[in-house]
Amino acid sequence: MAEAAFAGLLQRRLAELTERLNRWREGGEFGDAFLIQASTTLENLAELSEESRDNNTYSRLIQHYTQALLDITYFEENQLVDEEFPEESSLQKVEELIGALSEPENLVNESGIFQEPLEILGIELLECLYWRRGALIYMFCHTVKGRKEWLRKETDLLKKFLKEGIHYLLKMLDFRCTDNPNEEFVVQDTSTAILVNEGIFSDTHLLAMMYCGEMCYWGLKYCGDQGTELHRELPGSSENIIMDFQEIGEKMLTKYIAVCEGPLRSHGWDTKNAKRILDYFKQLSS
Repeated sequence: MAEAAFAGLLQRRLAELTERLNRWREGGEFGDAFLIQASTTLENLAELSEESRDNNTYSRLIQHYTQALLDITYFEENQLVDEEFPEESSLQKVEELIGALSEPENLVNESGIFQEPLEILGIELLECLYWRRGALIYMFCHTVKGRKEWLRKETDLLKKFLKEGIHYLLKMLDFRCTDNPNEEFVVQDTSTAILVNEGIFSDTHLLAMMYCGEMCYWGLKYCGDQGTELHRELPGSSENIIMDFQEIGEKMLTKYIAVCEGPLRSHGWDTKNAKRILDYFKQLSS
């Protein structure tokens, strides 16, 4: 795609992001650290966009845009959590945030740069985009599953969100797999080697495993479904997804427990809930 076309795609998204930021500024919320950081990033983006373009500049532009987006949406997610996902408005807001956090990949795919999102964004930003979507859905489902009337009416919607949330977290966990040619590893001891082998490079990776296991449990408990085809096409996937709640949940929680009681046993990670859920899975199989 020609440089002018890419510039048009980026400018449209920057205008939308600036408008999003200004809404909070007008609402008196601009003192938040994440909004201030986003504002600074957008100013830097304006300067960077004046430079001559090469692949490195394209990458930096998209990375800066992504960081500003992550900061603004993080503030918005915290608002939702603080308000305990208001029943009358949170569904629409969650879906809007998921769409917003998909935009960096959409921009890469539309730009004609002929590089994969992983190459342009880098592992850390791409992981963060998937983690944020998965964790947001986890928090939303954690809240709404306690609303009996909502749950009675919206079981199918809960199931859809659970499958999407699990998908995002599984993708996030996959980016640093040991056969990924974009990632190099320096293993210094046996404990580190075990963590790398299990795909755990931070507390966030460990939380993602636990969140996956919990969402699989909710899918079985509240939706009564072993996991069927997910018909909605998701970012990062070109085909429908077959998702088995019990199989995925057992795999994630078994890894979680092994790591928490192995290399990380002195770090205080709780495994009681994970073991309780595994017992539930075993009862289903007996």
